Amino acid sequence: MGKIVVMDHPLIQHKIGYIRRKDTGTKDFRQTISEIAMLICYEATRNLQLEDVDIETPICKTTVKELKGKKMAVVPILRAGLGMVDGMLTLIPTAKVGHIGLYRDPETHEPVEYYCKLPEDCSQREIFVVDPMLATGGSASAAITMLKQKGCKNIHFMCIIAAPEGIDRLSKDHPDIDIYIGAKDEKLNDHAYIVPGLGDAGDRIFGTK
Repeated sequence: MGKIVVMDHPLIQHKIGYIRRKDTGTKDFRQTISEIAMLICYEATRNLQLEDVDIETPICKTTVKELKGKKMAVVPILRAGLGMVDGMLTLIPTAKVGHIGLYRDPETHEPVEYYCKLPEDCSQREIFVVDPMLATGGSASAAITMLKQKGCKNIHFMCIIAAPEGIDRLSKDHPDIDIYIGAKDEKLNDHAYIVPGLGDAGDRIFGTK
């Protein structure tokens, strides 16, 4: 069974409070999203396996710890997920990046796929699917289903803000997936926006309306 982890780190909470403000501009919003992603990534990678490796320091030979086996991939859900990639690559610069494009049908609120490009060896990698907002859970669930259909087994999901409805759906559809959440909000409104949330993350990252 996967686990659901809601972050309690003071820096994460402080930065989420900053991006919630409607008067936070595009440049600062984009930068802070990246910083939050890096901090959540730091927590989400806590349980990666290590192995002993023999090396030589300038002083002597010794044994150190390095990440074991599996390589990693970051898969943002377009387009808002792109805002989380750079922060994660700061910590894991060797990770490959895939992209899954989904948009939400305004009538049904269900995801529709329009793009998918993944590393050739994605099934061998530890995959972190990222999207700032987990609202209905439809897009995240669909993206993870697509990855599983391509043979991926070690999948984690990271978001900055989540609604209870999205958490419930994702954990029900994919009970094997670890879900890492910056902040758990109150509910979805009638338009499937998270309350209190921060508005449309994609528009705020890219300065569009």
